[in-house]
Amino acid sequence: LAAALLALAILFYVFVYTVWLKRRTPQNIVIGGAAGAIPPMVGWAAATGEVHPLPLLLCAIIFMWTPPHFWALSLYKSDDYQRAVVPMLPVVAGHESTRRHILGYTLLLVPLSLAPAILGYTHAIFAIGAAVLGLVFIGLSVILWWRRSEIMARRLFAFSVAYLFLIFVLLMVDNAWRVGVS
Repeated sequence: LAAALLALAILFYVFVYTVWLKRRTPQNIVIGGAAGAIPPMVGWAAATGEVHPLPLLLCAIIFMWTPPHFWALSLYKSDDYQRAVVPMLPVVAGHESTRRHILGYTLLLVPLSLAPAILGYTHAIFAIGAAVLGLVFIGLSVILWWRRSEIMARRLFAFSVAYLFLIFVLLMVDNAWRVGVS
């Protein structure tokens, strides 16, 4: 199962994202993000031999995180994408539209990131940490939308990297605490 999921991710990345989407649509990151979201299912399947709702939620979190993460990068690298003829959102729809999309996807991401706690897969450590991280992500997205600066795009991009890393650290800490308590 894990090998099949990994093969699916690789084939999707190579053929769907790289060959078909990357140079044809500004939605390349949205749809192509599915390939980068599959690893939690691969790891879970490798460890347990099955797919469970929690790794599906983790995939959904990564999938929803991908657009604001890459669009923040593309805001300050739009000239490079334009020269490379890659139709990233700021190149084809402009920076204002991209900032609105970043904010919209972030507003969808944050409640999704709280779903593991809401559904009972995690506890207070994760819930509180994910909520704080989510509020910061929303705050930075609002500031980027309002200030319209390259510096804010860089800050949001840097935070988005830390955000995803810390969400997964919180999962580990929450699980370690729960195992230690029981």
